Amino acid sequence: MAKVIKVAIAGEGGQGVQSIAEILAEAANEEGKNALYIPNFGVEQRGGVSIAFVQVSDGEIGAPKFQKADILIPVSPRAVERTKTYAGKDTVYIYDNSLIQEGEVNDNIIGLQYFDVTPPCPTAEHPNADLPQDLIAGEPKTCSFTKPGPGVDPDDIPEVKKVVAIPANDIAKNEMHPRVFNVIILGAVIAATEVLPMDSIKRALETKLGDKFNKNPELREMNFKALERGYQLIKSAM
Repeated sequence: MAKVIKVAIAGEGGQGVQSIAEILAEAANEEGKNALYIPNFGVEQRGGVSIAFVQVSDGEIGAPKFQKADILIPVSPRAVERTKTYAGKDTVYIYDNSLIQEGEVNDNIIGLQYFDVTPPCPTAEHPNADLPQDLIAGEPKTCSFTKPGPGVDPDDIPEVKKVVAIPANDIAKNEMHPRVFNVIILGAVIAATEVLPMDSIKRALETKLGDKFNKNPELREMNFKALERGYQLIKSAM
């Protein structure tokens, strides 16, 4: 019977964990594998943890959800707390050890979308202040959903098979761009699971972001660089 690879990725709304799962599932389907993606969104009014459940296999996939993950990746301190139940003795646990904390989403931005207007930034010091940022051509204006903080307390990490810490948020902000944070995490998922070749993920990125890539080839280069960086972070640690 073919093994089913079970992956759970969790983070704050806005960190792109659902996009990671969508791309992973799409790439798996294109490779002729079976893939199942189930999103779970936080319901707290002031922001919540979003969890993406993905299963990939060469054979049949049974239940749509699972109790323990083979690969568990919480990318915010609050996600570490929220996902402890999915950690088991055979779990490979990858977390972001950047010194960050979640930005509280204030009542005055609830329901506003990042389309024609730019809502107040949830991580600004004042409710209606927008943080400065480097804009990418063709990309909407946005801001980070995390801010400097104490980061993850190692004592909060559950007992698992293996723990790998990567500074994904720091790398995205300091070396690349905050918008490719989730692509770094996607690269980490591919390295940890080895369930799909890198080329299939790049093709899936092209499918999802092809129009933007064509308008701005530098955006393609930055995303592929982030993908490779996440991959190498895990390979060098494992």
